[in-house]
Amino acid sequence: MTTTIIWTIAIITVLGVVLAVVLYLVAKKFRVEEDPRIDEVEKVMPGANCGGCGFAGCRAFAQSCVEAMNLDNNFCPVGGNDVMKKVAAVLGLEVKEKAPMVAVVRCNGTCANRPRTNEYDGYQSCKVKAALYSGDTGCFYGCLGCGDCVAACQFGAISMDPETGLPVVDEEKCTACGACVKACPKRIIELRNKGPKNRRVFVSCVNMEKGAVARKSCKAACIGCGKCEKACPFGAIKVEHNVAYIDFEKCRLCRKCVVECPTGAIHDVNFPAPAVKPAPKPAAPAQAAAAAVKSVAPVKETEHKVEPEKKSEE
Repeated sequence: MTTTIIWTIAIITVLGVVLAVVLYLVAKKFRVEEDPRIDEVEKVMPGANCGGCGFAGCRAFAQSCVEAMNLDNNFCPVGGNDVMKKVAAVLGLEVKEKAPMVAVVRCNGTCANRPRTNEYDGYQSCKVKAALYSGDTGCFYGCLGCGDCVAACQFGAISMDPETGLPVVDEEKCTACGACVKACPKRIIELRNKGPKNRRVFVSCVNMEKGAVARKSCKAACIGCGKCEKACPFGAIKVEHNVAYIDFEKCRLCRKCVVECPTGAIHDVNFPAPAVKPAPKPAAPAQAAAAAVKSVAPVKETEHKVEPEKKSEE
């Protein structure tokens, strides 16, 4: 019995050693050499692994950059232009700077603008709400308010405003990774250019219902009247499917559309408040009288000649 156990242990040990040697030789023979630059590129990446670049993680993005002939189609939204310059320096390539982006919530259906029509009592998830029914209000296209975008953001850039019931984006923390865009089942969050001095203009509505129907469900809805499209001198606004959209590539921030919008659906962000001219001070009585005298034009005197009456001939 003891001899059998000893032989069993010995045979298993020998087999283990032999198989280990075989695996080592096979791995060495068929080893795939990896470009060492992948590790160098990965070191300069932010390491967020957020997937905002379109790849599974930072290493997959680094591998794509190494294998590509140029960096035109690769961009890290978290690291931005600074990280891409470092990647280009490692690979000896040129990179074009891209305009910084930020997440924008295109819904102004606050508690005041969009009153609740029913009460939801279930699992608090936007995806669940969207799958079960249209929402707590009459607007099928608006924010559902459960905060799936907040949970998806790895950088703490989104929070829910308890007064409005809408998500708020912190521009300083937002990295434009796009996680919130993917998490929103209503597609009301969009990545747009930050714009010069972080100023931008956008339509804060995605309701595609006709004007009368949209206005009944939300006071701030876009009614597709087309006034903004006619007012824009740069052709940056198009009304399609009963809702206006501003092309941020064409927009020159003139804000004529903001003035023309009858429902306030177009928002302008980070613009200075218009200067208010002070009211003129009332003039003193003496000064007012003097000004009145000066304002009266002198009247020229004219002579009136009185002609003698002609005697009537009898």
